[in-house]
Amino acid sequence: MFQKLLYNFDIAVEAIRRNKLRAFLTSLGIIFGVGSVIAMLAIGTGAQQEVLAQMQLLGTNNVIIQPVIEQEEGAVEDDQNKEEAKKFSPGLTLEDLKSIQEVLPEIEYVSPEIVYETNFIRNARMRTGKLVGVNDDYFGINNFDIVNGSNFSDAQIENSAPVCIIGYDVRSRFFAGENPIGKKIKVGHLWLTVVGVLKKRDLTTENIESLGIRNYNLDIFSPATTVLLRFKNRALVTKKDLSGNRRTVFFGGGVMVSSSSSGKGGDSNYNQLDKLIVQVSDTRFSVSIAEVLSRMLKRRHNDVVDFEIIVPEQLLQQEQRTKRIFNIVLSSIASISLIVGGIGIMNIMLASVVERYREIGVRMAVGAQKKDIELQFLTEALTISITGGILGIILGMVFSTAIEAVADIATIVTPVSIFISFGVALLIGVVFGFFPAKRAAQQDPVHALRHE
Repeated sequence: MFQKLLYNFDIAVEAIRRNKLRAFLTSLGIIFGVGSVIAMLAIGTGAQQEVLAQMQLLGTNNVIIQPVIEQEEGAVEDDQNKEEAKKFSPGLTLEDLKSIQEVLPEIEYVSPEIVYETNFIRNARMRTGKLVGVNDDYFGINNFDIVNGSNFSDAQIENSAPVCIIGYDVRSRFFAGENPIGKKIKVGHLWLTVVGVLKKRDLTTENIESLGIRNYNLDIFSPATTVLLRFKNRALVTKKDLSGNRRTVFFGGGVMVSSSSSGKGGDSNYNQLDKLIVQVSDTRFSVSIAEVLSRMLKRRHNDVVDFEIIVPEQLLQQEQRTKRIFNIVLSSIASISLIVGGIGIMNIMLASVVERYREIGVRMAVGAQKKDIELQFLTEALTISITGGILGIILGMVFSTAIEAVADIATIVTPVSIFISFGVALLIGVVFGFFPAKRAAQQDPVHALRHE
């Protein structure tokens, strides 16, 4: 059997050599079809990896709670009466964090995030940056690695110790050539002792803009208790808040400080925290826990919905699904080229059968059976498909590299995409080569020998 296949392959190669240009033009559809499918699958795989990378940046299994700062525009009639109708809300606070930990069973970790823009100073070097108040769970929730030093201890958090963990770029700019652990850096008005350094995290401008995240490499992290005690606590009402520049409204023993009475300024953010990050034990519970969190916080905030709850994984899964559908459509369109190539193979093979009636008659006259004739023409069609498939794989890799370089889109060529494309090319060779081979085998050898 192997010898018979080898013999038919030699006949197929000889037939292709006699008509090189025709065989090449016939295989063009397969070449471009396979190349296009590989390129489209490479774009799809790259998009999927990008979404997974974004999910890692936002943290897996996370639910994010953010305060909503009320915006006031223009003058309102009977403004005092409208203010009195408002309900008091304490805003997003550490007490909310404690309640979440105590009430919800499927919560693994909860971390606050308090962000203040300030100055970093050391050895006559200064730059602006962000001081971020967190707890010791924050780094695990967000998939940060501490490459030098350690995380905050319970004693440091409880005692509001003046310590910090610095981003990788902060180390490079302020502690070049030296070990920063145990050394101090001035953050705002306070000197903080460095206890840890974060591993560098690669962030693209696209990720920073699309996900609304910061460049963590330039941040300094300190315990939230330290930030609230030693820097600023927006939940506290100060003498400045009670001055004439602010409108202060009393509700049942509570105090709510609203924006400037002149309408020209004033910080209306009364939330103690800028963000709460909740990590759930299983992504299946993310949506249901988000609903429970919404009801619980609404009750704690006196029915004032001054917060929003975001489920990043759900958003990213929707984005991934959209990209997957888009890539399936593109791959389907590219697959049309394969079908057109198969039709081209069938057309040329039918013409080849007519041209080679005499050859068919001679082979059948000397003892070749119908299945031998079928195998001969089927092998020829498969040879054209295999050659086109190999050239298409090379073209697909070239396409993928060119798309990545020109369009700045991540493309990943996988063995699976090559296997699928090449397999489809072989299938098309068999399907569209079978009919011409069958027609060739059905020829009457007497009529075939008399054909000129």
